[in-house]
Amino acid sequence: MTEHIEQLVTEKPNPNTLKLDELSPLEIVQIMNEEDQKVALAVNKELPKIAHAIEIIVKQLNVKGRVIYFGAGTSGRLGILDASECPPTFSTTDEFIALIAGGNSAVKSAVEGAEDSETLIIEELKALKFTSKDVAVGIAASGRTPYVISGLKYAKSIGAHTISISCNPDSMLSKVSDVGIDVEVGPEVLTGSTRLKAGTATKMVLNMLSTASMVQMGKVYGNLMVDLNPSNIKLIDRAKRIIMQATGVNEKTAHTALYDANLKVKVAIVMIKKNCSASDAMNKLERANGFVSKALKLK
Repeated sequence: MTEHIEQLVTEKPNPNTLKLDELSPLEIVQIMNEEDQKVALAVNKELPKIAHAIEIIVKQLNVKGRVIYFGAGTSGRLGILDASECPPTFSTTDEFIALIAGGNSAVKSAVEGAEDSETLIIEELKALKFTSKDVAVGIAASGRTPYVISGLKYAKSIGAHTISISCNPDSMLSKVSDVGIDVEVGPEVLTGSTRLKAGTATKMVLNMLSTASMVQMGKVYGNLMVDLNPSNIKLIDRAKRIIMQATGVNEKTAHTALYDANLKVKVAIVMIKKNCSASDAMNKLERANGFVSKALKLK
């Protein structure tokens, strides 16, 4: 899989930065900013595929499936970043899990050869008891990393849905995925440094996959993160402010409701707006599949 790396768009020299080493700091950041502005437009072209991927994820989450991100290097680290933010933001447990080639030590340092292994990811997926209910999301800017391709093939072989994210057109990843999201960001400012535009594009796509899926799972009311886990002082304060914004009550009332609801923001909101007990609010939310807006319409 290495003989045609030089043909990848992400590996080609950027004609706009051929004299990068002769530029001033201001000129360098100006051209980097100009290149970064192209990323959102490239992601825009893949929105239908991203939306399709979200539909698949929501369907599988509703049957207790999980989303497993996996990648190498920057791609793997971005998967870890997105998955690790889901528990505090949406009170998830194991709905989003991330694997990186080379294991935890690869988060900080490169683990040579790990991305070229076709067996390591299969072992890791088996260790997670990966099943056909789960969704495999393979991430590789190049679109050709053996570790990622092997994981997608394995997932497909047991009947699981597969999604891929790359930054090269018609990638090898997309050829082995149910939904291949290929965000063509063009050559990097620094030739081959895919932590730049490709990394930004990958982060944007992952933001969409997790956030939109959680919205579809009832973890948002309006644009408020009403299912956050208030596990520290900052998040408790945020939880109270969310209750205040959603209901119009003062801080004291929000504080009391939050603790009466056992730190469950959604329960506190329904309690206040429906003038009911915590148990009644939980019952309404259960009947509404966790959606606050639907719970508020119930008698």
